Amino acid sequence: MRIAFVYDAVYPWVKGGVERRIYELGRRLSRRHEVHWFSLEWWGGGERSLNGILLHGVGGGRPLYVNGKRSISEALYFGLKLISGLKHEVDFIDVQAFPYFSCFSSKIRSMTVGACMAVTWHELWGSYWFEYLGPKGLAGWAVERAVLKLTRMHIAVSDVTRRSLESVGVNAELIPNGIDFEHIVRVQKSGEESDLVFAGRLVKEKNVDLIIRAVRILKDSVPDIKCVIIGDGPEKHALVSLSEQLGVRGNIVFKGFLADHDEVISCMKSSKVFILPSTREGFGIVVLEANACGLPVITVRHERNAACSLVEEGLNGFTCPVSPEKIAEKTLEAMGRDMRQKCVSNASKYDWSSIVSLYESLLKKV
Repeated sequence: MRIAFVYDAVYPWVKGGVERRIYELGRRLSRRHEVHWFSLEWWGGGERSLNGILLHGVGGGRPLYVNGKRSISEALYFGLKLISGLKHEVDFIDVQAFPYFSCFSSKIRSMTVGACMAVTWHELWGSYWFEYLGPKGLAGWAVERAVLKLTRMHIAVSDVTRRSLESVGVNAELIPNGIDFEHIVRVQKSGEESDLVFAGRLVKEKNVDLIIRAVRILKDSVPDIKCVIIGDGPEKHALVSLSEQLGVRGNIVFKGFLADHDEVISCMKSSKVFILPSTREGFGIVVLEANACGLPVITVRHERNAACSLVEEGLNGFTCPVSPEKIAEKTLEAMGRDMRQKCVSNASKYDWSSIVSLYESLLKKV
């Protein structure tokens, strides 16, 4: 089958959960199918092959974020470029719901060539649009609702998102994200040990400041506690300043963006607890990666944090309220328990080979 993934960013040039999902699915599906990825040109232009995936750039790469928020102009640009750029003959189009405008372009193409189209949902924002943009959020809410009506085939990457779609009358196939479990097992741990670790984009919704505040609390009982923060983003300067203000700058290492993902895994393996205080996660691949490294995960209970569904309380981690005091409390509990075996066992269930099997079962219905 000829499969086309549509998303405006491409792994490994842009490292996010959506990019990683398409890359991991695509390179495995390419062993039995013809796989295309239509995106912006992050690799320098033209068409090229990436581990069996045929990359097609429909326009030059543009900044994804402006003032800490996803760029609307970039989303419009990508959607417009797709109208003429999505030109190859394909049988199945898998377009990521966000950033929305590309869904309408994909629909036009699917009608032109008679291809089946599925929309993959990593989150359903709904009323969150108004929290995100204020009164202007009405436009985002309306566009999202319109996307829901473009096709009868929808994919949800988490049970939280699947239930959200059901609440608005849309049935979706659950095909979760996964990890390369066997590869993670083979990665050697770093020689630089730490107690706590975080990896992800440094954006407001990740609430990394709560980690820094929790370190301040933990320092009273563990004076030499060490926390490693991996990632970059618009919040970095404020986070560094906060660590200095709270007197924990010497306890926190800001690693920045690590181009080699194995280095991220290596850092995780040299730590004891992974903390994810995000109040907005469409899935939380990093939770499974941390578990595969033997680390229990502390995450916060929030209706928009799908990572909670990956944590079995007291087995492979803990959930807690959005509070530095509670994060510190659960972190101490996790540090005092041996949860490695349960963590690794949970992660093994999400190997990409199992996820690809679910995806191919969906393709048989096309």
